[in-house]
Amino acid sequence: MNLLHLHDYSIHDQLRLEEDLLRQDDRNFCLINVGSSPTIVMGISGKAETLVHLDQLPASIPILRRFSGGGTVIVDENTVFLTFICNKADHPFQPYPEPILRWAESVLAPATPGLKLRENDFVLGEKKCGGNALYIKKDRWLVHTSFLWDYETSRMNLLKHPAKTPAYRAGRSHEEFVCCLSDHLADRDTWLQGLKKHLQSQLGANEINLESLSIEALSQHGTSVVHRAS
Repeated sequence: MNLLHLHDYSIHDQLRLEEDLLRQDDRNFCLINVGSSPTIVMGISGKAETLVHLDQLPASIPILRRFSGGGTVIVDENTVFLTFICNKADHPFQPYPEPILRWAESVLAPATPGLKLRENDFVLGEKKCGGNALYIKKDRWLVHTSFLWDYETSRMNLLKHPAKTPAYRAGRSHEEFVCCLSDHLADRDTWLQGLKKHLQSQLGANEINLESLSIEALSQHGTSVVHRAS
């Protein structure tokens, strides 16, 4: 497992890098990225007009449609992104969403006290702290998670209440439904260092840097900007 730790790498560039690694490489990767400029990210079938209060959207916040499925999130400087890109053949479980997410839970939970998988989300108690999206291809799969270290309520309220929600949400508003890792963990850097040590001991993760990657970027990516307020 190759471990790549980025800082303030835009989610647009991150998603394109992930797609390059998924399609153009045959190694296993874990990407950690701390922070991005504020951006709304929809799944591949997302429609901005049904998911976002466009009339309230600041011009500084673009909307992306990523190459994977899943729901809509707003990310910013306080989001911690974590992505696993793996070969199917390197894992004994069936390459379907639930086994992949259960594996991710088994890797992340020991370094994140109280973390559990609930439906397709990571939760602490009854509240969501991390959202997941997956992409599964013939020989490889990817799962990416956006963890809320903290968030701004005004930005979260730019998202409409989605038509389809997990049962455990039980009609709760964004504010009632989500929680911050900062309310449960003392320090972000300490948590990340502990997580990296666990990845190294459990998965044999070897930390690399961005400059060491020698992959050719795809000519076309599945992630694109679909809306930018004027």
